[in-house]
Amino acid sequence: MKGKNAFLALYANEKGEVLEHPRVNMLGRSGMDWVEPEREEMMPLPRGASLVSVHGYIPIGLDENQIRPIKSAYKCQEPQIVAALLPQGFTRTLLPAYVTPKNQSELPLQGYAAVGFKNEKIWVAAIQSDEHRKWHPLYYNTEGLPGRINRMLKKYPDNRILRQLAKCSLQYSCYTAQNIFYGRWEGGIPTTTGCNAGCIGCISESHIAVDSPQQRLDFQPSVHEISELGLEHLAHAREGIISFGQGCEGDPSLNADVLAQAIVKIRQHSNRGTININSNAGYTAGIKQLCDAGLDAIRVTIFSCNKDHYNSYHRPRNYSLEDVGRSIQYAKEFGLRVSLNLLTFPGFTDREEEIESLAAFVQNNGVDMIQLRNLNIDADLLFRHIPTGGEVLGINNLILILRQELPGIKIGSYTHPVR
Repeated sequence: MKGKNAFLALYANEKGEVLEHPRVNMLGRSGMDWVEPEREEMMPLPRGASLVSVHGYIPIGLDENQIRPIKSAYKCQEPQIVAALLPQGFTRTLLPAYVTPKNQSELPLQGYAAVGFKNEKIWVAAIQSDEHRKWHPLYYNTEGLPGRINRMLKKYPDNRILRQLAKCSLQYSCYTAQNIFYGRWEGGIPTTTGCNAGCIGCISESHIAVDSPQQRLDFQPSVHEISELGLEHLAHAREGIISFGQGCEGDPSLNADVLAQAIVKIRQHSNRGTININSNAGYTAGIKQLCDAGLDAIRVTIFSCNKDHYNSYHRPRNYSLEDVGRSIQYAKEFGLRVSLNLLTFPGFTDREEEIESLAAFVQNNGVDMIQLRNLNIDADLLFRHIPTGGEVLGINNLILILRQELPGIKIGSYTHPVR
């Protein structure tokens, strides 16, 4: 049954071609439930998003008010799910609806968003949560990137971090790595091999059955390598940020002795730009050391502000959620801008109890910004580790409630310059 707000289901055939079903309505997934999307949960597919199909997973739709596996309308033998991968600045509201066949492995670690078709357009279950200018895929992976990489490697032939960033740029298409070579915006500088958490969705070290999509840094950079690259970027980058704590490394606070020296050295030669770290903030002694050295901003990655759920996802080693709070409070006392990198997952992050614990954590610790980051993980895998249940209010309502209850807090998707 097609209502005026209904979206038709999309699926892919064995060639990977995306087709709309003329009779079956789209469903999305929120937590463990299949749901019909509300109009405000959908938007036309933004520029820079990409469509992907996943072989072996059976798409689900609403066929004459019955939830059923989608059967092809065009003689496709095995319809496959279609999903969107969103660019930075957009937050997913629903997951794709599908069933997993027996013995099928977990989905790769990607941020799949549900898609549908309406008014001759492809729509995605998402909302825009930040400005998109700096992170549009049009500005990355350009023809000139390999030449820029070669020129930088020739300028600093002994800097091992640059060789790592070249790999991250070309093999992983990492935007913060590429920004180092483009000389602009937020540039990532990986420095740390170890981590004090065993996050189930880690993208650089496998802690569960799913292989991580990236290879972690395997050497310890020197103070000179770090400061040399940091000064290069801050001296030339537009709206420059250098960020420690990238997808290809562990937690930078564990390398505080070296990083603190590098930060001091950078600031002895330049006061330009923003020095930021991305951290779980569990090692408070390291965070204090970095703040004292001259750090400008910290982004704290967090899945949940509920202690039990936090522990189930992050699996911290020798630290607690209370330590995270203490680190944030120290950073605030030093005048740093503090953001939460909130790993957002429809059907979990938008539970009433999760919103309440998040709001309380932000208020109690003086957080300045909440960055909504789509969590890349298979829903079935996540909920094998995290309890289900609780009232789900929706991602749109999550943002609405946060803006109402935390009027001074900025809601966005990525780190903004301090200087």
